[in-house]
Amino acid sequence: MMTGTAAAAASTPIDPESFRVGMRRLAAAVSLITTTLPDGSRRGLTATAVCSVSMHPPTLLCCINRSNSSYEAILASGIFAVNVLSHDDRLLADTFARPVPPAEKFSLGLWRRIATGAPVLESAVASFDCRVSQDVSIGTHGILFGEIHAVTVRDAAAKPLIYAQGAYGAFTFTGEGGDPEGLWMPTWDYEPI
Repeated sequence: MMTGTAAAAASTPIDPESFRVGMRRLAAAVSLITTTLPDGSRRGLTATAVCSVSMHPPTLLCCINRSNSSYEAILASGIFAVNVLSHDDRLLADTFARPVPPAEKFSLGLWRRIATGAPVLESAVASFDCRVSQDVSIGTHGILFGEIHAVTVRDAAAKPLIYAQGAYGAFTFTGEGGDPEGLWMPTWDYEPI
């Protein structure tokens, strides 16, 4: 139970713009969340709100605005894949973020299906093929929990695409060759979007 100042602060809503500005500073991997409907059509969107939940059973979650048509498509199909993009996949990130027809989105990249039938991107740093295990609504978003049925992973040299402060970035390895003491350092060499 909160008391005093903490209770008063908790009951005062913050300005939505302050929230947005603060969240833009939270660097995150860029992923494509994809699904296949029973009629074979595919849907997808760009997302950064993805995280692991449990090892037993292997579960992750992603947060999606419920007004996005892909959200309802995922609920209808009961499956989705989280495709963690490489820094080479920026065009896909931009395309899936726009309100363009689904066929146009999936005309880019090489796609395949593994366990559930959700579209898995071959160039992804990692892909998690999931079945929806739970959906929780909070404010404008749905939190989709996915039990993972298959994982694909590219070699360790593949660099993830990162998003922060309205711009894409990547990581650069500072070690020589296979030096285990090397570090991955962020680079922000892309133009803000």
